[in-house]
Amino acid sequence: MSGTGVPTLRGLDHFGFTVPDLNEAVAFFVDHFHGTLAYESGPNTDATRSWMSQRIDVDPASSQRLAVVRIGEHTNFEIFEYATPGQDTSWPANSDLGGHHIGFYVEDIDVAAQYLAGVPGVTLLEGPNDVTEGPVRGERWLYFRTPWGQQLELTSCATPGYFEGLPGARKARPPVR
Repeated sequence: MSGTGVPTLRGLDHFGFTVPDLNEAVAFFVDHFHGTLAYESGPNTDATRSWMSQRIDVDPASSQRLAVVRIGEHTNFEIFEYATPGQDTSWPANSDLGGHHIGFYVEDIDVAAQYLAGVPGVTLLEGPNDVTEGPVRGERWLYFRTPWGQQLELTSCATPGYFEGLPGARKARPPVR
């Protein structure tokens, strides 16, 4: 990457998110998304009563466990479980500040959706949905919730090189494993 901005930036390293049960989340991503557990840590506490607040902006009375799960060759999930006084345990909607989802590319969204429909606790939202016009024409997508309530997405595209309509942009399919 070149130009102005963060010097020496090479790309995305990981996604970090918090779940209510670390063991459940790790098992879900390993069992259903071909994840590999890279490592686990914790429980970690803040003996100095300032480390967590000064470095990661959480209550110094917090305790955390974390695991890193790799999906594919380059996607790392840093998954946290916190015990924190006054913790908000609701998931933000995509429209809320901090709202988010993680999208997974699949070759056949219908087969993947059918698989997820059989996973206990997974809730599929309406779809798969077809994009019929615009720069991502040909894309298909489906949102779903994990057993613990986190929103994720499947996406697929039958046509090569979608996003071609955007100036200078071209989104490629992830490489075949």
